[in-house]
Amino acid sequence: MSYKSDIEIAREASKRPIQEIGDALGIPSEHLLPYGHDKAKVSQDFINSTKDRKDGKLILVTAINPTPAGEGKTTTTVGLGDGLNAIGKKAMICIREASLGPNFGMKGGAAGGGYAQVVPMEEMNLHFTGDFHAITSAHSLLSAMIDNHIYWGNEQEIDIRRVQWRRVVDMNDRALRQITASLGGVANGFPREAGFDITVASEVMAILCLATDLKDLEKRLGDMIVAYRRDRTPVFCRDIKAEGAMTVLLKDAMQPNLVQTLENNPAFVHGGPFANIAHGCNSVIATTTALKLADYVVTEAGFGADLGAEKFMNIKCRKAGLAPSVVVCVATVRAMKMNGGVAKADLGAENVDAVKAGCPNLGRHIENLKSFGVPVVVAINHFVTDTDAEVQAVKDYVAEQGAEAVLSRHWELGSEGSAPLAEKVVEVIERNDAKFETIYADDMPLAEKIQTICQKIYRADGAVMDKKIEDQLKLWEEQGYGNLPVCMAKTQYSFSTDPSQRGAPTGFTVPVREVRLSAGAGFIVAVCGEIMTMPGLPRVPSAESIRLNDAGQIEGLF
Repeated sequence: MSYKSDIEIAREASKRPIQEIGDALGIPSEHLLPYGHDKAKVSQDFINSTKDRKDGKLILVTAINPTPAGEGKTTTTVGLGDGLNAIGKKAMICIREASLGPNFGMKGGAAGGGYAQVVPMEEMNLHFTGDFHAITSAHSLLSAMIDNHIYWGNEQEIDIRRVQWRRVVDMNDRALRQITASLGGVANGFPREAGFDITVASEVMAILCLATDLKDLEKRLGDMIVAYRRDRTPVFCRDIKAEGAMTVLLKDAMQPNLVQTLENNPAFVHGGPFANIAHGCNSVIATTTALKLADYVVTEAGFGADLGAEKFMNIKCRKAGLAPSVVVCVATVRAMKMNGGVAKADLGAENVDAVKAGCPNLGRHIENLKSFGVPVVVAINHFVTDTDAEVQAVKDYVAEQGAEAVLSRHWELGSEGSAPLAEKVVEVIERNDAKFETIYADDMPLAEKIQTICQKIYRADGAVMDKKIEDQLKLWEEQGYGNLPVCMAKTQYSFSTDPSQRGAPTGFTVPVREVRLSAGAGFIVAVCGEIMTMPGLPRVPSAESIRLNDAGQIEGLF
């Protein structure tokens, strides 16, 4: 049986004018800045007017470690939001924006799939409302001002060997990971080594997603450390006098983007830090605003629970004063079979033993999530090849872990297929069992925070870091940054730093290759294993298949 592609389904959507979507949330049309007919930004004035309202319940959607079989975390997020509305609840969805690099590489889009999508799908996965362009431009402005400052006398006495600020571009381009800048003679400045990260790894992106308003945004931008002097004292963005102009470039990007699902339910799509190289959550301003507008807010954290959910809890919730009422962990029968050793080509055949063999990956995530004091519901994202026996094997395993699993068919049936999941989530929330807490205290030493994540979440024997990194962490503690949380940059495919180690590995260590201070965003980044902050394109990138057809429609995007 053939099924329509995501893009075909999205094109058939019966979208309502965005003003109607805003009106259902109580957002007056004068507080919507439209981008066409189907998307708009919400004004800061309106956001400010909601501050004294009661908060709704926050639902986090996360997943097992991603596999080539597919898990469907965003699809489940959208499906659950539609399901909650279908059973009579007032619910909103909060997800991240898509990066162009993965869209043209291999990851695919960030709008959901099947009959659980946010629209307009094509625009969301391309330029959307220009937020990522604004972030790239603001970041590039600071890059230019740093080198310009050095060129015109270097009043701040920057040691050009210790410029920390890398450039960014929103594309996977491995050739830019390490470059030499300012070649070509005296007129072009002082030659130095530099490099590019992908835009979603920019500290500007992290700041936009953690800032509460424009004033907070400007302060955080000013707090960014861009370089060090010869005496090792830090040079801040405010020393270069760039934070004001950067804020101007980010003024509109700070406003959340309002769109709708295929079933015309409201969604905020705002911000997009990766979860393997950044903190992996949509913006605080979108989430906190949604909680004032709806009784239930469904949000997601990128990749598996060992990355996105851990950072959601330890960074986003800590910084924004948020507390989820329940966590939905997405798993698929196909992914369980892959974790159980089945090749991708053989996933269509029933194999209950392989499902059981792969379940420990899910079990570890459930145990980790419970350690934050939050109840867990497992969503089995249904694929048409799943058999009843395989689904039952997952349900039985989850029950043994002290959690509940629900089969959800939102991809195929929309809210009709996700209603059972929505009912279970509401039931769990109404029990009021959540007693959220982070897994480490603010005043724990930085190196110990890294060790805690590695041991408690990854189940490693520990983190391995050389004396240079330990000394750097101690220096940051002496400078007043010891209370910051840690953002682990690690492969998403495994609990370990070896992407080939599926399941629930033990007996490994986590090598910490580098640490970076994101003083403006307010966290320490620990770069582990072979993870890159600038991805590369695969041998056959998706871009080779993307084109416009004779009708002017996009083909090959999804």
